[in-house]
Amino acid sequence: MLHLFPYYLALIVAIVLLIMLANKIKVAYPILLVLAGLAFSFVPGVPPIQIDPELIFVIFLPPLLYEAAWAISWKELWKWRRIIGSFAFIVVFLTSFAVAWASSTFIPGFTLALGFLLGGIVSPPDAVSAGAILKFVKVPKRMASMLEGESLLNDASSLIIFRFALIAVSTGQFVWQDAALSFGWMVFGGVSIGLAVAYIFFKLHKLLPTDANTDLVLTLVAPYLMYIIAESVHSSGVLSVVSGGLFLAQRRHIFLSSTSRLRAVNVWESLSFILNGLVFMLIGLDLPEITADLDGVSTATAIGYGLLITLVLIVSRLLSAFGAIVVTMIARNFITVADSRYPGIKGPFVLGWAGMRGVVSLAAALSIPVHLSNGVAFPQRNLILFITFIVILSTLVLQG
Repeated sequence: MLHLFPYYLALIVAIVLLIMLANKIKVAYPILLVLAGLAFSFVPGVPPIQIDPELIFVIFLPPLLYEAAWAISWKELWKWRRIIGSFAFIVVFLTSFAVAWASSTFIPGFTLALGFLLGGIVSPPDAVSAGAILKFVKVPKRMASMLEGESLLNDASSLIIFRFALIAVSTGQFVWQDAALSFGWMVFGGVSIGLAVAYIFFKLHKLLPTDANTDLVLTLVAPYLMYIIAESVHSSGVLSVVSGGLFLAQRRHIFLSSTSRLRAVNVWESLSFILNGLVFMLIGLDLPEITADLDGVSTATAIGYGLLITLVLIVSRLLSAFGAIVVTMIARNFITVADSRYPGIKGPFVLGWAGMRGVVSLAAALSIPVHLSNGVAFPQRNLILFITFIVILSTLVLQG
């Protein structure tokens, strides 16, 4: 590990230079970083990168989600709660169904269970990708709030699909009652744990004789604690971090001094900057591991499968966006909606188009076990990994 330290330092310098270039040529930096990582992976002598899913989920995800939760407006989140909730849960389920049907129909060797497994991996747009790209695109505030809010909450629904599809592939059984109970616990447990941990930190900030430095340390520890505790009891670590982050963000003026707030903002901006850069660069650099073995499928054919699933995802989301608007237009005759104006074509199209996938999908795919419990190789694992990579690359570069 130590002999690779200079390489990682060089990687960070390259990320900084590439982000400067992205700002210069007016391109969202995640796109340029993914393409650069892809190019670097073909350079002879570049050490192979192996992404540990636990590394992504535990080290990268909590601070990035926490920073996004602090940045989003709770008022806007509540105002658009219906559209955010429908996209974070209903649309994710519908998209997973579409992916499951398409993959089991058009990809040889794919069962419906494997299709749902792939659907659970690629159906949710990524919070990190959405947050990073929206900083470089001028969209209406309501649109940004919808997209950011959705991407912060959709992992709970996608991970329950992923987990139970994994059980179905391994055992050949699927129990709907267990799935419903597990989904309820992931949501309720995740939110409850996040709020409980956030309340403890809120009291610690108020009761202890903290200064700017200790306040900063506590804000850095909080998201990791929220995530680890929630995951240890099999609830949603993502929802735990998001709910806890929103709780503390709305009370920051109560327990943080102006000095602590200013210092925290500067440190968190720098931290999320470098973590975002590393995440998107790692996606591209991981290509050699993903293409190592495609189970007898040619690379060209595998790319075709990946583009097919990408098309299914884009069409499903666009149809969902326009469908949501139709439902809203009907519902406004019976209930009070957040915005009763006719939305036109542009709004639903942008909402439907902005469905970038990212490193969370890749980490979920990499977390698929290599072997089943009986020692048999997990079916189509490498092809699922490759399709996931193509989906991430296509949506980031094309849609982003």
